[in-house]
Amino acid sequence: MTLADRLRLAQLAPVDLATVMTVAPLARRVDRKYLVPTDDAARLVAALAKSHRVLQLRGRRETTYRSTYLDTDDLLLCRAHLQGRRLRWKARSRLYVEDAVCRFEVKVRGARGETVKHAVDLAPDAYGRCGAVERAFIADALGERHAAVGDLRPVLEIGYTRATLVDLGEGSRLTIDHGVLGRPTLTGAPVLGAGAVSIDRDRVVIETKSGLRPGLGDRLLGEMGHRPLALSKYATSAALLADEVPDNSVRRLVGRGVTVHDELAALAKEAS
Repeated sequence: MTLADRLRLAQLAPVDLATVMTVAPLARRVDRKYLVPTDDAARLVAALAKSHRVLQLRGRRETTYRSTYLDTDDLLLCRAHLQGRRLRWKARSRLYVEDAVCRFEVKVRGARGETVKHAVDLAPDAYGRCGAVERAFIADALGERHAAVGDLRPVLEIGYTRATLVDLGEGSRLTIDHGVLGRPTLTGAPVLGAGAVSIDRDRVVIETKSGLRPGLGDRLLGEMGHRPLALSKYATSAALLADEVPDNSVRRLVGRGVTVHDELAALAKEAS
């Protein structure tokens, strides 16, 4: 069963990408994340059907994402997130698989807790790289902050399927990610193990992207008993796979929707 079927997205009116980028670009926003059973996510979609539309691309209401994150050998950017540093940032190469579209992004955490995203479109074969173009883009986006960071390399890839809901009236978005799987790249950081981290198939990651005030999706999730979590897909995966990175803030998620796999081959056998 596809994610669109699980969430019953057919009950929502569609919206195209051009309209979303015009009405709700959200380059500067506040992100709130939730780890939710898929059945509750379907209930949320039904409750939002009158106010939200679903992003539709070439007839699809879901898209496969692959995101490769950059970090230093000792995972400096991951550590900054886990320590809750006020002005932290991350850099990633993202591929929208079905559309063969590649974007390189730098996400900066602002002083008021908002996220500011800088992005540039690149050729599809640039996915997963960290070359001169990507390094120059990072330096331009960060300015002086970039000088304090060591050499970056692609260290970990996160894959999942995403559905995007949009409130055109409020200019906000809500994304639902299913089948999340994080694993080190072939050139991953030395401190990373060889396993993988997944979010159980009966759960999804919901992320609301809006202004400083919580939106309708946040309020409805609160009524269901769900509260926002400090849940970075990258930092969670990296911390749980690296012996030398303190992971007390994410270790509590293991067994509550997050699973650590010692070997990727075992995970593939389990999925089949």
